[in-house]
Amino acid sequence: MPKIEEKQQIVKEIEQLIQDAALVVFSDYRGTNVEEITNLRNQLRVPGVKFKILKNTMTEFALKNTGYEELADQIQGPNAVLFSNEDPVGPIKTIMDFIKQYKKLELKVGILEGQVVGPDKLKALADLPPRDVLVAQVLGTMQAPITSLVYVLNANITGLVRVLDKIREQKAS
Repeated sequence: MPKIEEKQQIVKEIEQLIQDAALVVFSDYRGTNVEEITNLRNQLRVPGVKFKILKNTMTEFALKNTGYEELADQIQGPNAVLFSNEDPVGPIKTIMDFIKQYKKLELKVGILEGQVVGPDKLKALADLPPRDVLVAQVLGTMQAPITSLVYVLNANITGLVRVLDKIREQKAS
């Protein structure tokens, strides 16, 4: 396969990764060694998550082809790119934990659900609880009024049963 066709194939793969991802994070990995990057990659080996070191020229072509050409200026220098198809919170938490531990990786910019976000928004996203916890909190909030209604209705019925029981005891004696 000629070199140009090979590069075009890589650009198409990057385009597909960008289009399929719920979260894309560009980070500068300067200062990290192979062992540290390998450790991070191992932590990010979950379904729906890819962590790749990409060449800027091919990434820039992919960004232009997917409508994110304004990001080309922000991804200068070496790039480690995270693509998450399903859960955007879990992988960014992993990266933030890595940054806290090694203090070497630097967030540049991200794409969250089709919107360009800065490093501060990515850090705020990492502070969110995991998806399962958020769903449980929402369901708990939705169930609270229903549970309260059940307790109120149950209290009325319980009161009625006690009154009827007292009447029965009085008639029995």
